[in-house]
Amino acid sequence: MKLRTLFFAFLASAATAAQAVDLSNAMILVAKPELVDQIYGSTVLVVTPVGADQHAGFIVNRPSRTTLGQLFPEDGPSQKVIDPVYLGGPLSPQVLFALVERTQSPGGQSFELMPGLYAAVEEQTVDHIIRSESDHARFVAGLVVWRAGELRAEIENGAWYVLAPDPGLALRKPSQGLWEELVRVSKMRANSI
Repeated sequence: MKLRTLFFAFLASAATAAQAVDLSNAMILVAKPELVDQIYGSTVLVVTPVGADQHAGFIVNRPSRTTLGQLFPEDGPSQKVIDPVYLGGPLSPQVLFALVERTQSPGGQSFELMPGLYAAVEEQTVDHIIRSESDHARFVAGLVVWRAGELRAEIENGAWYVLAPDPGLALRKPSQGLWEELVRVSKMRANSI
């Protein structure tokens, strides 16, 4: 009987936590099926706070039809990366970022998206990742930026499921049904609260 009481206490605390999303930490956003949008519909994003209730992040499940080898035909290491470049977001789509899973910063103008996942933008750092760490990286063009309060409003209006940060999940191949699986898990979690 005590175990059952503890279980219901856990569910009650999870419900309270779900109602008050902490936007001061990194997170994974999963577009709810009701979010019908050409850019953001059916997406999974990694997001980090950048201060003053503003956030930045990247779409991680929207592959393009372009590879690094096509973008950089003269670069031998780029030819070896078979994964496509992903659409990271509509802002600055001409800028190539490397999202790399590692315990420390790759250097340059890199920033931590979440524990164990960094975003590199500086050309030398991205080139180094292409040459030496492409197996643990995703290359994305562009990013998403939310002004103060925008992400909070979108979550309150029901556009996103919010999940804990997970670098492995963020870099999983979308062909493995990533968005569909995360929607299913999020719905089950919401229904159990």
